[in-house]
Amino acid sequence: MILTLFLCSSVLSQNNKKFTVVLDAGHGGKDPGNTYHGFREKEIALKATLKVGEILEKEKDLKIIYTRTTDTFVELVNRPKIANKAKADLYISIHCNSVKNFTPNGTETFVMGLSRSGMNLEVAKNENSVILLENNFKETYKGFNPNNSESLLGLTLIQEENLNNSISLATKIQDNFTHNLERNSRGVKQQPLWVLDAVFMPGVLIELGFLSNKVEGEFLNSDEGQNKMAMQIANAIKSYKKEYFDDEKGILIQSKPRETVLIKSETKEKFKSADVLADTIYKVQLFASSKKIQLDSNKFKGLKNISSTFDNNLYRYTYGETNNINEAKKMQIEARKTGFLDAYIVLLKDGISNKLNEVVNNNK
Repeated sequence: MILTLFLCSSVLSQNNKKFTVVLDAGHGGKDPGNTYHGFREKEIALKATLKVGEILEKEKDLKIIYTRTTDTFVELVNRPKIANKAKADLYISIHCNSVKNFTPNGTETFVMGLSRSGMNLEVAKNENSVILLENNFKETYKGFNPNNSESLLGLTLIQEENLNNSISLATKIQDNFTHNLERNSRGVKQQPLWVLDAVFMPGVLIELGFLSNKVEGEFLNSDEGQNKMAMQIANAIKSYKKEYFDDEKGILIQSKPRETVLIKSETKEKFKSADVLADTIYKVQLFASSKKIQLDSNKFKGLKNISSTFDNNLYRYTYGETNNINEAKKMQIEARKTGFLDAYIVLLKDGISNKLNEVVNNNK
């Protein structure tokens, strides 16, 4: 079993700590989001978000914070700041999808990460494009261009250790949409999205459906549709809370800026710092995908010794294998030169892998 913790003054929350969820209604004000067939994303996203909050506010020991409750413009860079200041336990951003083709439909939930799918990059461009409406956006985002695919591929996951929890929540949401509402599921996906880039807690971005699809747009624009979608999101959050929050003790493993990664074995041995583990295997993770890819595919750009694992509805593809950290660093450099810009080293302990950026950084 692997748990990711942080070296901080207080790892566990106090007994009076409420499970805090930040609900972020996408777009707003001068940023309408996408508009099709008379449907406006900023309005639907806000109504659905408020409905989620209304359901959750009835729960004991659960605190809700909104990034906006009216038709106002909130700069993208400030949305994660609201969550971080509140030391929230979850960050949920709600949106509606669209494409030029009016046929596609279905829900999808994104976690922070990297995908080279053209379709997914278009989603990232759409959701990141609000940056261009902000004052001093070049200074704020340090040259990031939301219309440039290379900029999107250059984003990295600031809080990689929260990825598994984010995927867990995203999976619960998608399963609820599919099993309880029979909505078409487009899956859980990783994507470089600014709105998730800087949060210090697990976070997801939910695309409720396609406004470009008139039938789906009508459903999402209706009170009935919004109520149904909101209920499934709220239920997923409650399920996540039940799994990760101890109501009886009132404690939760909190996410704060990482200083080191700790590994715990299945035998419940004492935690040990990742950079002092000797009996381990190192690999280089190239990317994760919801689709299975043949290991001899040209997507791996000629790299050999490719392996994969499947967990939380995602296939994770790794390159190489060594028990020497210096060799692992060389493999990481090779992978990045080949084009996998965000390749990172993972260690395997008891057959389970975890990211190991700290060892790489400390040995440069």
